[in-house]
Amino acid sequence: MPLIPTFGEVLPLLIVTFVAAMLLAVGLTPLIRRTMVRLDAIDTPDERRVNKAPLPRGGGIAVAFAFLVVAVGVIVINDRLGLVLVPFTIAPQELAALLVGGALATVIGFLDDYYQLRARWQLLGQLAVALLAVAAGITITYLNNPFGSGTILLEGPFATGFTMLWIVGMINSINFIDGLDGLSSGIALIAALTLGLISLTVTVSQPFIAVLCFALAGALLGFLRWNFHPATIFIGTSGVMFVGYTLAVLAILGTAKVAVALLVLGVPIIDTFWIIVRRLASGRSPFTPDRGHIHHRLLDLGLSHGQTVLVIYTICILLALLSFLLSGTGQLYAFMGLGLAFGLALFLFTRDETVDALEAETYEAANPEPPGDAA
Repeated sequence: MPLIPTFGEVLPLLIVTFVAAMLLAVGLTPLIRRTMVRLDAIDTPDERRVNKAPLPRGGGIAVAFAFLVVAVGVIVINDRLGLVLVPFTIAPQELAALLVGGALATVIGFLDDYYQLRARWQLLGQLAVALLAVAAGITITYLNNPFGSGTILLEGPFATGFTMLWIVGMINSINFIDGLDGLSSGIALIAALTLGLISLTVTVSQPFIAVLCFALAGALLGFLRWNFHPATIFIGTSGVMFVGYTLAVLAILGTAKVAVALLVLGVPIIDTFWIIVRRLASGRSPFTPDRGHIHHRLLDLGLSHGQTVLVIYTICILLALLSFLLSGTGQLYAFMGLGLAFGLALFLFTRDETVDALEAETYEAANPEPPGDAA
């Protein structure tokens, strides 16, 4: 896909935005870490959790703060200087919902980091931020038809329902894959950069959205300095909520890039889908923790912590490259093919194991090396 003719004019703003958010996150994360330690918001290892060393949660607050500060700064400066054209398809209230919803998602996530809320309250919070986005007019109104030409139009309650499912699903996909040091933040970084670059192509032509995506990518890279193995802080539910919500909304704003996000985030999305299916099929809650995720399977194959994370990064990067080569319908075909392959792989990996063998308590015996966040 060729880039927009004005790419050279936008590039300095992209670099400044990316670097500013990165430096903010790098500097803020140690401060957040000390604060969370004082608040005793610590992820302490137990028979359910994967991590073996007590580490503070809530690192996502640094990511959210860095992004929001830089994004607000860009919006204010751009409004005065007109550096980048804001698409007419993006209303002011939609931008407000991106920022306010992201801040609200972070606050709700922090409450879980501090109080360890039950899953039902977390889900209620996810529905609340999704409803806020929809109320502001952020909706998915069409999808590329994978079974024929043209598009599938979504109107009224169908558009509302699908958009809320998209946002809540994205948050939970980031949450479920958040099982090793730097895994969810690295995957989100790849997704943000991909959405940003796609927004700079002539097909999409949304440089303003690209700037916001690069701000998010910079914040994630800065946080990754402290979150990559061996991590000194976890992204926590505050980060999972913020990153999931922000990525979901950025994929919708202006020209919908949902198919791109589906493909790039195919690993966490499909992992979440098959994990939920397997848990429900075994008569358990979809939120019951176990060690059936893709990162657990790769660890069981003998890969080290770092190797497992890098393998998944590589898969996501390859999918990102694929998104540039395929059309919207082709991206959906690739996503469905990935889903089938993923499901088959999980079946082959777990067919000889009982449900008890996948419980979180068995992880310690199977993997002596200390991983990161619990999933």
